[in-house]
Amino acid sequence: MITVADVEAAAELIAGHVVRTPTVSSPGLSALLGVPTTVKLELLQRTGSFKARGATAKLLTLSEAERAAGVVAVSGGNHGIALAVMAGALDIKATVVMPRSAPARAVEIAGAAGASVQVTDSMDEAFALADELGGQGLTLVHPFDDPVVIAGQGTVGLEFAGDAGELTDVLVSIGGGGLIAGVATALRARRPGVRVWGVETEGALAMSAALAARGPVPVELSSIVSTLSAPSASQLTYEHVAALVTDVLTVTDAEAVRGVLDLADHAKVWAEPAAGCLLPAARQVVERVGEEARIGLVVCGGNASTADVALWAERFGLR
Repeated sequence: MITVADVEAAAELIAGHVVRTPTVSSPGLSALLGVPTTVKLELLQRTGSFKARGATAKLLTLSEAERAAGVVAVSGGNHGIALAVMAGALDIKATVVMPRSAPARAVEIAGAAGASVQVTDSMDEAFALADELGGQGLTLVHPFDDPVVIAGQGTVGLEFAGDAGELTDVLVSIGGGGLIAGVATALRARRPGVRVWGVETEGALAMSAALAARGPVPVELSSIVSTLSAPSASQLTYEHVAALVTDVLTVTDAEAVRGVLDLADHAKVWAEPAAGCLLPAARQVVERVGEEARIGLVVCGGNASTADVALWAERFGLR
């Protein structure tokens, strides 16, 4: 497992390459949830999500030979965008493999940033192709199964701990678990009393399944939330969550999309469903913890188009 010292080292490494995103209290969300609520606006990060942190940390630790050979990544959207943009800024050739379920906009952005984008029929096939390309000499920049990447994502928690007021409970979305592993490491070191909660959607239960099986297991993916759709957790992320996270909560896709609309209406921010899922989960936390809760939300990304959200809202009968 990584330590807070690893996260601090990552923060020094990526300083100047990424944004220290705002941490603000939200009167609108506080009124909606009935308890004081603070948001870490990581959707304002470069490339629109926290993924720029871990990708940059990994890229900056490559050897000259690895930089020359290039890198490859698997992504449901945000990791691919981040690697493509940050590799382009550092003059490193990148290949991004995405499943067909990835948002078309993510494919376009990664390609426009100069990456070679390859699309597969499924996430499993995407990981298999990336492994094949890794065998050909490219360095795999894994979206979550890498201590350097996890430490980079953990800088979100380091900033949140330094910038927020009183917090009792922090909610973090889970795909493969890299973000929550890093954030929990930083928060539990800097604010030992804070509870950290993970959030998944019903069709992307990689970490919940790992916790139930006491280790990573494959899961079937059906969630519309492609950016949370990892085919399994990793041993590394599972161990962090098992040791540091209070519980992993589950919400439906419809609730995640409703959360996107609520974030727009009440927090005045345009997020993606991977962040929208935090609001229904926060209600679960308030029910369990009570009115003394002081909620923190890591609003992890904002790479969803208005057209996408409109289609999802219509699909689920949301106004």
